[in-house]
Amino acid sequence: MFKKVLVANRGEIAVRIMRTLKEMGISTVAIYSEADRRAFHVRVADEAYCVGPAASSESYLRADKIIEVAKSCGAEAIHPGYGFLSENSAFSQSCKEAGIVFIGPQAYAIEMMGEKTKARTLMEKADVPLVPGTKEAIEDSLVALDIAKTMNFPVLIKAAAGGGGKGMRRVNEEGEFVAAFEGAKREALNAFGNGDVYVEKYVLNPKHVEFQVLADTHGNVVHLFERDCSVQRRHQKIIEETPCPTLLPETRKRMGEVAIAAAKAVDYVGAGTVEFLLDVNQDFYFLEMNTRLQVEHPITEMVTGIDLVRWQLKIAAGEKLGFTQEDLVQRGHSIECRIYAEDPDNNFAPSPGKITFLSTPSGPWVRDDSGVYSTATVPVHYDPMIAKLIVWGEDREHAMQRMDRALCEYVVSGITTNVGFHREVLAHPSFIDGKYNTEFVPDMMKENRPEKGDNFDALTELAAVLAQHMADEKLLSEGGAKTSGPKKTGQNPWKQISRAMNLRRI
Repeated sequence: MFKKVLVANRGEIAVRIMRTLKEMGISTVAIYSEADRRAFHVRVADEAYCVGPAASSESYLRADKIIEVAKSCGAEAIHPGYGFLSENSAFSQSCKEAGIVFIGPQAYAIEMMGEKTKARTLMEKADVPLVPGTKEAIEDSLVALDIAKTMNFPVLIKAAAGGGGKGMRRVNEEGEFVAAFEGAKREALNAFGNGDVYVEKYVLNPKHVEFQVLADTHGNVVHLFERDCSVQRRHQKIIEETPCPTLLPETRKRMGEVAIAAAKAVDYVGAGTVEFLLDVNQDFYFLEMNTRLQVEHPITEMVTGIDLVRWQLKIAAGEKLGFTQEDLVQRGHSIECRIYAEDPDNNFAPSPGKITFLSTPSGPWVRDDSGVYSTATVPVHYDPMIAKLIVWGEDREHAMQRMDRALCEYVVSGITTNVGFHREVLAHPSFIDGKYNTEFVPDMMKENRPEKGDNFDALTELAAVLAQHMADEKLLSEGGAKTSGPKKTGQNPWKQISRAMNLRRI
C-alpha cells in the first residue's frame, strides 16, 4: 500500500478522500490555488502546496505543476477526485510516465468513455442499449437538421467531449434547431476545448439512473447497484437516492449486467459509473460512463457498507476485490442533498462570499461531507457546491423524514444556499411518490413556490443571526473581541432579523 498520496482536488471531495487516507495510515498531500490558501482541505492535509493563481486553468488544471509537486514531496500516487483532471487521459498517462500511480482507470478507458461518440460506438459493439442517435460528431448544422428530422422532435444536441449539461440543447421543433446547434458548438468549445457535437433522440420524461461499478486489475468486475439522479437543474444533479423508487427487480438485474458488460468492454479498472436513461416502460438506454468517483458516491456507501475510496486505493495498489457480486446487497435507503452556495429564486445563481456562521446537522445515520467551515470564504472561481448532506433510513419514508430533520438543523449565514429548496423538494407530491423524472425541477420552478419554503428560509436566517449574536455576546463576556456579526456591519441583531424576515409575519 502507498505511504503518501497527493489529492489533486479541492473542497469537500478532497477532504473526504483524505479522511479515508488517514484511516489507512497514509500521509496526505493537498494542493491549493492562491484563492484556497485558507481552505478546509488545506487545513486537513499533512502537507499542502500552492500550485498557482485562483483560475483553475493556472492551478488545479496544471498537470505539470501537480506532478512536479508529487515528485518533489515523495507522493507515490495521485487521487484526482472528480472534476478538474479526473477524466483527463493525458494526465493519467503523464502520471504513469512519471512513475506515479494514477488512482483511476488507464488513459485508454478515459479517452474512449470521455469521447461520447466513441463510447456509443464501443457500447453498441458490447450490445449495450443506446438512445437512437448519431455515432459521430456532425460539423454542418443543416446536415444535422436532416438527421434530426428522421428521429422526430424533440431531439438533444450534445457535446461529444462534454458533461455536466454544458454544450447540451433540447430542441422541440425544426425552427429552433440551427440556432441551438451553433450555440451548443460554441459552448462545448469554450467548456472543453472541443466543439464537436452529435444528435440523439430526446427520451421523454425519463429517469436518470446510474450504476456504480468496481473493477480490479485481475479481471473481477462488480456493480454496487443503482442511484436515481433525476432531480436536476440545468442538467446537473441536486438530489440523489438509492434504491431507485420505481425500478423493478428484473430491470435492476438487467441494468447491473449491462453496466458490468460496459466496464469490461473498455477493460475498466477502478471505480466508475455507467449512466442510463430509464423510461416509463422500464426500457433503459446507455447515456455515458463516468471514469471517476461520482459526487453522489456516499449513498452507495450507505446502503452497501463499502468504502469506495478505500477500494479505489486497494485496486490501484494491485489488490483483488474482497467480495463477489453475490456478496453485495442493498440495505435500507439513502438520500443525498447537495448543498450549494446558490439562490434557487434567482435561477440558481451562484452566491459566493464569506460564511459568517455555520451549524451542520448530526445524529444517527447523518453524514455531512463538507468543504467549508464558519468564517470560510466561498470563492467565485469554482463550482459553488460547499457540502453534501447524506442520510440513511430503514426504508425510503424513514430516509426522507431523517433528511428533512437534518435539513432543519443546517444553518448557514453570510451566503445564500439551497437548503430551504431541498425541503420543498422533499415535501413535493411528485418526489414523495417517487415517480419524478429529469423535468421535475423545471416543472416545480414553474409552480407557485410553497409558503413553507419562504418561511423556512426566513427562519433559517433568523436562527443564524440569533446564533451569531449569542456567540458574540458569549465571546465578549469572556473578554474576547467580536470578529464578526452585528457590530461589524453597523447593525444590531434585531434590524438584521427584520431584514431576514423581509417584514413578513412568520
